[in-house]
Amino acid sequence: MIVENTQTQMRKGILEYCILSIIGREETYASDIIAELKKAQLLVVEGTLYPLLTRLKNNGLLTYNWVESTSGPPRKYYSLSSEGKKILEQLDKTWQELVFAVQTATASDNKNI
Repeated sequence: MIVENTQTQMRKGILEYCILSIIGREETYASDIIAELKKAQLLVVEGTLYPLLTRLKNNGLLTYNWVESTSGPPRKYYSLSSEGKKILEQLDKTWQELVFAVQTATASDNKNI
């Protein structure tokens, strides 16, 4: 139970960063974000994604553009605002620092210290 809770909290902690990274690559539709997260084994449902996208938009990190679809209603495509790009750069740096810290702290050479 403790392990599952920790795993859940870790995934939640990086979800926003992963979403910003996906959108940072190119203008993206919500279903494409979900597909990318599934490929990374971060399973997210629409009920989780849409409120998060709305919050990111309301915080000024995302913009969106309506694009006509040949197979249904227009689709909302998200992209990073200039503020979102700055935040993603900061998160990229933080992620690299965290990876280094975890790798250093868990390296087998350090276990005897």
